[in-house]
Amino acid sequence: MDTLQNMRVFVRVVEAGSFTAAAQSLNSTTGAMSRAVSELEAHLRTRLMNRSTRRLALTTAGERYLKRCRQILADVDTAEEEASCAHERPTGALRMHSFASIGQHYVLPAISRYRTLYPEVTVELTLSQRMPDLYEGSSDVSVVTASSLPNSDLVSLLLGSTFNILCASPAYLRARGAPKEPRDLAHHECLILQTPAFPANDWLLEGPHGSELMEVSGSVQVNIAESLVVAIREGMGIGTLPLYAAIDGLRDGSMVRVLPEHTLQKTSIYALYPSRKFIDAKTRTWVEFLRTHMPKVIARDEALLAEVGQTDPRDGLLPVRGEPAVAPDQPFEH
Repeated sequence: MDTLQNMRVFVRVVEAGSFTAAAQSLNSTTGAMSRAVSELEAHLRTRLMNRSTRRLALTTAGERYLKRCRQILADVDTAEEEASCAHERPTGALRMHSFASIGQHYVLPAISRYRTLYPEVTVELTLSQRMPDLYEGSSDVSVVTASSLPNSDLVSLLLGSTFNILCASPAYLRARGAPKEPRDLAHHECLILQTPAFPANDWLLEGPHGSELMEVSGSVQVNIAESLVVAIREGMGIGTLPLYAAIDGLRDGSMVRVLPEHTLQKTSIYALYPSRKFIDAKTRTWVEFLRTHMPKVIARDEALLAEVGQTDPRDGLLPVRGEPAVAPDQPFEH
């Protein structure tokens, strides 16, 4: 028995005043109307109306039930309308997940711009280093970086690609000198960034002479790029940073690019979400916004890298703003 549909028939019969009039308004038959009400009464074990050839009269139980039916059916109609509108107008809470580093540098600024377009959308952003289970419903969209994605039923949208660069502080390079080629890294303190995407101690550098695999070691390991930024600025060694995490330090002079002709750990940026069917408006517009926004900020950072990427021909050491480059054989002053 379709209880909800039978409730609609019961209300319509009462409002129309007869089974025949109700049948005409619902494009059905008088018999179908009568059976629906009878099924309700049998289900409830209560007579809802007294019938005669001339009129219908609600019982006391029928009057109480009519009031509840109208309230329930109104709530159902409202719920259906809200769900339908969710596919047309961006509104409500958008639950996002992002890997921590790209979340801070790219996703949060993107959220600010997105909400100027869709102010009725609120945002719940979770930053972590683990991939969420989008099927459990804790997140609507995830923004992740990966060299490749495993097979899954998730919808993946490629937003762009970026890469890592090697950085150190000016103080460290004054004390230890700047490496001139990848094999020189074996004589330096290398800061290790632990990520699921790449082996921590194997740095595959891409440069003028192709790919060169360097096995490195160091006494400091971290799992978030922003922590590595602090370690680099403190002069603790040479580290590999995503471009978006390095660019501010390069611009303000607190970090220097090492081996500037080389990049490593090229990664793709993806938006992941569970289904293409019945995707609501806030998720759809967020993904569409990322599709156009992300390539622009990646291109911006690459252009900024080119601006600050001029090396000193004497020693490969970038000068700090307002300070001349210091040759690596000069003593480090504490």
